[in-house]
Amino acid sequence: IGTLFGIVFFSHQVGAFIGVWLGGKVFDSTGSYLPVWWAGVALGIIAALLHWPIREEPVQTAAQPTS
Repeated sequence: IGTLFGIVFFSHQVGAFIGVWLGGKVFDSTGSYLPVWWAGVALGIIAALLHWPIREEPVQTAAQPTS
């Protein structure tokens, strides 16, 4: 679990850095943050659509025999 948490935490930090850096690059190129905001909206909608079909159900475990 520790390794998985570390990978998730690290990738989250890298993604945050890339997002902020790219936002600065877009602002330098266009003079506006509007394209970055719309890209964020589009990514949010895409993420919602990708996760829409996920169905979480409790896992059925086999009954343990009593001694």
